[in-house]
Amino acid sequence: MTVIEIESLTKSYQANRAVHGLSLRVEQGEIFGIAGPNGAGKTTVVECASGLRRPDGGTVRVLGLDPRTQRRELLQRIGAQLQEAALPDALRVGEALRMYAALYDRPADWRVLLDDWGLADKKRASFGSLSGGWKQRLFIALALVGNPEVVFLDELTTGLDPIARRTTWGLIRELRDRGVTVVLVTHFMDEAEALCDRIAIVDHGRVIAEDTPAALIAKQHSDSLEDAFFALTGRTLS
Repeated sequence: MTVIEIESLTKSYQANRAVHGLSLRVEQGEIFGIAGPNGAGKTTVVECASGLRRPDGGTVRVLGLDPRTQRRELLQRIGAQLQEAALPDALRVGEALRMYAALYDRPADWRVLLDDWGLADKKRASFGSLSGGWKQRLFIALALVGNPEVVFLDELTTGLDPIARRTTWGLIRELRDRGVTVVLVTHFMDEAEALCDRIAIVDHGRVIAEDTPAALIAKQHSDSLEDAFFALTGRTLS
């Protein structure tokens, strides 16, 4: 079943067009990657899909809802960890989860989320005292506290060390295994190759290729997804 349908999406910021007639579909229960370099328009697509930005043109449906006109209903059914996510340094882990749970009509038990994501021992720890990896665990738990059917994760592993990145990958797979549809935004092609069931490669606000990682690599006669991206665009990600 299709849970996200985006058709001919456009969005500009003054004279800069961030998204150019972009279309994609996400199916229930998959990890769908939106991959590409910084500035490609990935975050804008997610913000339009989650109701945080109003598109200039095109149509967006998430779980059959229009984010522009049915935003409150949609926010009760999705979760999001966005690129600039942060919390006050003094806020404690348990307090954050309890506060977020109060925003939803039918929240998950935040105490269970503490256990599920290995945060029980950090319940009284302040956000400012957490390492990058523990912060990411907390952000995932916060994204799940509303019992979402779809969760958006934007550049989740940026700034993490290799061990924390791999741990976070495991958490994302667990989400999919629990039946949550995951939209993963990343500019790391190794991450997209390792995690995603399907990937839309976005460049200059357009989808330039979409398929499984293995199919994209095979079509470009490449050894990796990053090599396939270079073959498609003539650009590197550095």
